[in-house]
Amino acid sequence: RSALPAERPLEAPAELADFTQRLLRTAAAASDAPPSTLRAELRPYQREGLRWLNALAEAGLGGVLADDMGLGKTVQLLAHLLTLKAQGKLPAPALLVVPTSLIPNWEQESARFAPDLRLLTLHGAQRSEHFERIAQHDVVLTSYALLPRDVAVLRREAFTLAVLDEAQQVKNPRTRARRALQELAPPRVLALTGTPLENHLGELWAQLDLTVPGLLGDEHGFRKHYRQPIEKQGDAEAQARLNQRIAPFILRRTKAQVATELPPKTEITRNVRLEGRQRELYEGLRLTLTEELRQVIVQRGIEHSGIVVLDALLKLRQVCCDPRLVKLEAARGVHESAKLELLMEMLPALVDEGRSVLLFSQFTSMLALIARELDRLRIPHLLLTGDTRDRATPVRRFQAGEVPLFLLSLKAGGVGLNLTAADTVIHYDPWWNPAAEAQAVDRAHRIGQDKPVFVYRLVAAGTVEERIEALKQRKAALAEAVLDGGGSRERLSFGQDDLDLLLAPYAS
Repeated sequence: RSALPAERPLEAPAELADFTQRLLRTAAAASDAPPSTLRAELRPYQREGLRWLNALAEAGLGGVLADDMGLGKTVQLLAHLLTLKAQGKLPAPALLVVPTSLIPNWEQESARFAPDLRLLTLHGAQRSEHFERIAQHDVVLTSYALLPRDVAVLRREAFTLAVLDEAQQVKNPRTRARRALQELAPPRVLALTGTPLENHLGELWAQLDLTVPGLLGDEHGFRKHYRQPIEKQGDAEAQARLNQRIAPFILRRTKAQVATELPPKTEITRNVRLEGRQRELYEGLRLTLTEELRQVIVQRGIEHSGIVVLDALLKLRQVCCDPRLVKLEAARGVHESAKLELLMEMLPALVDEGRSVLLFSQFTSMLALIARELDRLRIPHLLLTGDTRDRATPVRRFQAGEVPLFLLSLKAGGVGLNLTAADTVIHYDPWWNPAAEAQAVDRAHRIGQDKPVFVYRLVAAGTVEERIEALKQRKAALAEAVLDGGGSRERLSFGQDDLDLLLAPYAS
């Protein structure tokens, strides 16, 4: 009762009337034990997250898991779905809705941590071929972009629950994806987000109205009783009421709160899928370059085709980073840039969380494009490349905490700098040489670092970038840009099979 406004209280719907008692009962009984089918070891705070998710399920309620980026919301959710399956409480699939760019990430994480979950991805022009198989799966993965298009089909299916990843995507009550979700009306909705509140309290209402409908009244009532008093008048009593009312339904742990449970270094790969004209450019260029290379190798042999091979691979890697890096007529007018889009979703959230970020790329021209986007978003940043004459000033400003984001080129920033103020490292593009990549990470993760460090690698799935990663793991000898000894640009240290792998067609 104390969580309600004093005058004309908000009326909760009947199904929420006894939610406090239900949650107390289920929280006491809910288990934090990871299911035996989970291929991961949960940290203590992740087990507490699993217990909370299980308690919500027992009570038949939804909620918002709002842990900081990198704390493992994905593995907690997969553990929860495996628990439901083991208990026979996943009679119909879970509908998992994610940004298009994160579809390959969820596919890989599910295969890695929860291979027992039968996952069906609805993506691409041929997805209608899979509609009749929806009921045979435990998880159906789709995107916010495709949900409105497929809602007529999905409405005919039963779903145990819906899960919204990066739920801030539906913070606008009038988006098509949100309307489609309301049309589906799943029995329960869970939201995952590292940024439940970016601009105003209306975004929080939008996410809770999906996950716990009616908890905060309608949009007009919420604005009158909570948003306006808190935002415009600084009403501490209204803020306390709101906090008390939403507390059972939002679980948020910051990196600082769980720092003692984190390892010194956490490495995370974020896969992104090329779409539209960027994908067409990649595939068209790959076909052209493959034919050119075939002719060169016939004449010289692969051992003596190093310069031509590396130039071809360079062009494909540039397409993955951003088509504007490719100085070819075919790349003109290609505006899609899946990886840059993902990065610009990540960086505002990381900066809002108070992270200090090092961002590495091999391409100084890519750093310039990123800097332009950061200027547009008014995110302060520093830049250090081989052209930077005064290296000491940007390093001092970053170490002093004056600027949260430091863009560095591999050659200029990969060695010789002490940047222990950083707690987050992002590799925008994969490096051939694992030792060079480790050296860059060591700018932050070294003696004097008193915080856990998160390392993100952005990889274009199904492309030469993903194959570089596979080759690095399979062949430690692939050092120094896959060249023998790292110095010669004439003799390649890998064979035709490796080249065929790197130049294989785009894998969707």
